[in-house]
Amino acid sequence: MSEAHTQSLRQRLREYHRIDEARVVDELVALARCSRSEQRGIHARAAPLVQTVRDSRLKTGGIDAFLATYDLSSREGVVLMCLAEALLRIPDAATVDRLIRDKIGNTEWEKRLGASHSTFVNAGTWALMLTGRIVNLDNQDRNLGGTLKRLVARAGEPVIRQAVITAMRILGRQFVMGRNIHEAIERAHNAEKAGYRHSYDMLGEAARSSADALRYFESYSDAIAAIGDAAAGRPAFEAPSISIKLSALHPRYEVANEQRVRHELLPAVKELAVRARARNIGFTIDAEEADRLEISLDLIEALALDSELAGWNGLGLAVQAYQKRALPLLDWLADLAHRGRRRLMVRLCKGAYWDAEIKLAQERGLVDYPVFTRKVSSDLSYLACARRLFADPQAFYPAFATHNAHTLAAVAELAISAGGSDEWEYQRLHGMGEELYDQIVGDDRWGRACRVYAPVGSHEDLLAYLVRRLLENGANSSFVNRIADADLPIDTLIADPVEKAAALASKRQTRIPLPRDLFGAERANSEGLDMNDKTTLDDLRHAIEHSTRVSYVAAPLIAGRARAGASRPVPSPADDRDLVGLVIEASVDDVSQALATAQAAFPAWEATPAGARAAALLRAADLMQGRLPELVALLVREGGRTQADAVSEVREAIDFCRYYAAQAKEKFSEPIHLPGPTGERNSLSLHGRGVFVCISPWNFPLAIFVGQVAAALAAGNCVVAKPAEQTPLVAALAVELLHSAGIPAAALAFLPGDGRIGAALVAGRECAGVAFTGSTEVARLIARTLAAKDGPLLPLIAETGGQNALIADSSALPEQIVRDVVASAFNSAGQRCSALRVLFIQADIADRVCELLAGAMQELRIGNPADLDTDVGPVIDEPARQVLQAHARWLDSFALPIHTCSLDEEATRHGSFFAPRAYEIDSLGRLEREVFGPILHVIRWRAEDLDAVCAAIADTGYGLTLGIHSRIDETIQRITSRLHVGNTYVNRNIIGAVVGVQPFGGEGLSGTGPKAGGPHYLYRFACERTLSVDTTAAGGNAGLMALDAGDE
Repeated sequence: MSEAHTQSLRQRLREYHRIDEARVVDELVALARCSRSEQRGIHARAAPLVQTVRDSRLKTGGIDAFLATYDLSSREGVVLMCLAEALLRIPDAATVDRLIRDKIGNTEWEKRLGASHSTFVNAGTWALMLTGRIVNLDNQDRNLGGTLKRLVARAGEPVIRQAVITAMRILGRQFVMGRNIHEAIERAHNAEKAGYRHSYDMLGEAARSSADALRYFESYSDAIAAIGDAAAGRPAFEAPSISIKLSALHPRYEVANEQRVRHELLPAVKELAVRARARNIGFTIDAEEADRLEISLDLIEALALDSELAGWNGLGLAVQAYQKRALPLLDWLADLAHRGRRRLMVRLCKGAYWDAEIKLAQERGLVDYPVFTRKVSSDLSYLACARRLFADPQAFYPAFATHNAHTLAAVAELAISAGGSDEWEYQRLHGMGEELYDQIVGDDRWGRACRVYAPVGSHEDLLAYLVRRLLENGANSSFVNRIADADLPIDTLIADPVEKAAALASKRQTRIPLPRDLFGAERANSEGLDMNDKTTLDDLRHAIEHSTRVSYVAAPLIAGRARAGASRPVPSPADDRDLVGLVIEASVDDVSQALATAQAAFPAWEATPAGARAAALLRAADLMQGRLPELVALLVREGGRTQADAVSEVREAIDFCRYYAAQAKEKFSEPIHLPGPTGERNSLSLHGRGVFVCISPWNFPLAIFVGQVAAALAAGNCVVAKPAEQTPLVAALAVELLHSAGIPAAALAFLPGDGRIGAALVAGRECAGVAFTGSTEVARLIARTLAAKDGPLLPLIAETGGQNALIADSSALPEQIVRDVVASAFNSAGQRCSALRVLFIQADIADRVCELLAGAMQELRIGNPADLDTDVGPVIDEPARQVLQAHARWLDSFALPIHTCSLDEEATRHGSFFAPRAYEIDSLGRLEREVFGPILHVIRWRAEDLDAVCAAIADTGYGLTLGIHSRIDETIQRITSRLHVGNTYVNRNIIGAVVGVQPFGGEGLSGTGPKAGGPHYLYRFACERTLSVDTTAAGGNAGLMALDAGDE
C-alpha cells in the first residue's frame, strides 16, 4: 500500500467524524442489508434465544434480573444508582447515614421486593441483611419506608448502615470479577471450563497525576504477569487477555498534549505490549471518548509497526459502532494491519459514552455529533462493520461484543456468508448476558467462543464503570432492558435494524437538535471550534501567526471618526517584546464630544424599530462568527487568553448579540396590552433611557464589552464605551464590526483610556445610566458619583467580584472534586469573576483530595497562551503580579503549602507570569478581600460544622458564585437555603456561565443585578411607559352595548 493511499484513508476517517447523519445512514443501509436467506437464518437463531431467556424468568439472577426489576428512570432506580455510585467509598459513618436517609426516604421498595425470581435482586433490593439474614416483609406490613424507620429506632443507624453497605457490596460483586487479578482469575475457572474466555480490565478513574499513571502502569504490569501464568501456553486468540485504558496511563492524554503523549505515554504502552507479547496474551486498547480517537490511532500505528512487536497477533483495540466514522476506521485499520504484516484483534462494541458525546458537542457548538442520534443507526453501523471485519480475515481477528440477540444471530449468519471462518469470537460483560450466551457457548450448542469482559478492582474503583454499565444497559431502548418485557412481541424485539433505519422519515433523531439549533427558533447557537481536529488547530495557529503581521490601532472614535494623536504601545502580557498594537487614549475633550454626539443621536436610534436594532446585532454576531480566528488570535496576544478560553469568549460575545436581539424583538417591538375595565385600553411599552456609559474589564475584554454594549443598544440607548486600558485593541475591533453591521456611527462611541476617562463619562450631564464590571470599590465610587449629580436618579448595573467558595462533603468523588477545582481556580490564570478562591473540604477526605490536588497541579503547564498545550497563561500585567506575590508572601508566613506550580524561566521571563499555588488555611476570616489570580485557599471542615461553614461564607458579604460537591440532596438544599448567591453550581466546575442558560451576576457585595445574559437584563436599560385610553370619550361604549345584539 502506498503512503498516499494510507493518508487518503486517514483523511476519509476525519471527514466522517461529524458527517451529516442522513448521508452516512443511507450508505450503511446499502452496505449492511441482508439477503433473504440471511434474514431467515437470523430470525431462526434469534427467536429461540429470546424465548429461552424469557422462559427462564431470569432465575439465575445477575444484572439482567436487576435491570428487569428496576426502571432506572424511576425514583427507586435513581436511588440505587446514587447509592451504588457513592456509598462504598464514603469514609465516615455520619455521611453514610445522611446519604442513606436522603436516598431511601420516600421510595416504594415494597413494589420491588419479591417482584423478581432472582435471589440477587431481592437481596440487593433491600434484602436488608440484618444479623446475617434477609428481612422479609409480611402481608400486613408492606411499607418498607416505615419498616426502615422502625428498624432505625429499634436497632440504631449503625445496623441499617451495615445492611445497606452489604446490599451494595452484593450489587458490586455482580459487576466486578475480583478485588485483584489473582482473585479474578480464580473465579473465572468454572466459566472457562464451560467454554468462556476472559479479558481482564483493571478498574479505576483516569489518571489525574503522574503518580496515578505510575500506579496504573504497575497494576497492568502485574496483571499481565498473572494472566500470562494462567494462559499456560495457549495461543493468543484462545488465552485470557488484558484490556487497558490509555487515559489511566497518562494524566494529559489529549490532543493538546500530543507531543508529550508521544514521548511519555507511547513508551509506557509499548513496554506493557512487549510484556504481553512475551506471554503471548491478547492486549486490547479500550475505546474512550471520541475526542481521543485520533491520538489513540497514532499510538496504535506506532505499536503495530514497531519491530519489537512484529509477528505477534495479540495487539488489538475496541471500535465503537455508534461513531459515524466506525467503518472508515476499519478501512484504515485494515491498511495498518497489512502494512504491519499482522492481524489486529478488533473488539466491535456499540459504545458507552453516547450521552456525554451529545452533550459535549452541544456545549462546544460543533457542526454535528460524532455519534448517531438514533440507536437503530448504531445497530445498523454494527452490522456493516461486522461485514467489513469478516471481509478481511488476513487483517482482523474479530470479537463481537453484544447483548442483543438479533446482533448476535446476525453475526453468525454473516460469518457463514463470508466463508465460515472459525477465527472470531463473541464478547459480553461480566454479570450480564449469561442466559443468552449459555445457549451458544459450548460444543453441544453453537460451538462458538465468548470472551467475558471482566473488571478487576476494589469496590471503590468500581464506581464509574458500574454507573456507566447501568445507564448503558438499563436505558428503556436497551435490548437488555426490553428482553424481559413479556408484552413486547419477539418479532418486534429482533426486528431487522437495516429495514427499520431505511424506513425512517428522518434519519436524525428530531428531538436531539443539532448544536447550532440548540435554542430553537429563539436564536442560533454560536459555533465553536473542534480543538481536537488537526486541520482546525492548524488554521488557528496560522491565524495567530498572521495577527503578528497586522498593525492594530485603538483610537477615540466619535461619530465614526477616529482621532489622531500620540499613541502608546500595547504589549502582550505573555511577552513584553510582542507589541500587539497601538492605542491613542481619549482626552477630557473627547468625553464631552462623545456624550454630546451620542445624546444628539438618541432620538433617531430610540425611534428605530426594535426589529431593526435586533437585525443589526444579528449581523454583528455573524461578522464575529466569520472572523472568529482573528478575534481568538487577538485575545490570545492582547489578553493572555489560552486558545480554548479565547474561543469560548468569542462565542460568548456572539451569543450576547443574538440573545439580546431576541429579547429586544420580544419585549420592545410592541406594547404589552394589560387587562382593565370595559371601555378602556391600557398598554405598557419599553423605551431607551438615553446615553449609556459602558465600562468593561480586561479579563473578558471582548465578551463583557460586547455584552454591555449590545444590551444597551438593543434597548434603544446610544452608547459611549470605555474598554479596560490594558485591552483596548480587541474592543476597538468589536466596535468596527458593530458599525459594519449597521449600528449608526453616532449611536456608538469608543473612548479608550484609564480610570480618569471612566470617571469623566460617569459624571457627564448626558449620562443616563452606567453598566460596569470591575471591583466593588470602583462600583461604589460610580454609585456615589451618580447619586451626587443633579437631575434624575440614574441606574447602575454593576457586576463585581466575589470570595467564591466550593463546599465538598465526603460523599463527593475526590477525583471529580479535583478536576473541577483545578478548572475553577486556575483556568484563565484565576482571572475570572467566577473563579474559585476557597475550597471547603470535609476533613474525612481532605488528605486524599489535597494529595490529588497537588498531583493535578503538577501537571499544569504555565506558558505562552499561543501554545496549544498551555494550561495557564500570564496575569494581565506587572502590577497584578505584584499584588499576587505580596499575598503569597503573606500566606507563606502562616499557611500550609499544598503545591506551587513550577515556571519555565526561559518561557516566562518576558511576561507577567505567576505560578498557580494552593495553601491550606484555618479559617475564612483570614482573608480580608478577594485576590484576583491563581491562588487557592483550602479549609477543612468537620461533618457536624456545615452550618458554620455556610455562616462564614455568608459573613463575607459576597454572593457571586458557589460550588457544591455532594451526592446528598438534603445537604445541597441545606447549603443553598443558607447562602444567597447569584450562581450556584452542583457537582461541576463554577466557571463558564452560558448566555441564556446560566445568566450571570451576583448579589450583596458582588453586584446589583439584573443578571447579564438573562431575561431581565434589558429592563434595567429601559424606561417603562403606560398608556391608558378611555375608548368611550366620544360618547358611550358601543362595543359593550352591542354584545347582546341579536339575542332578542
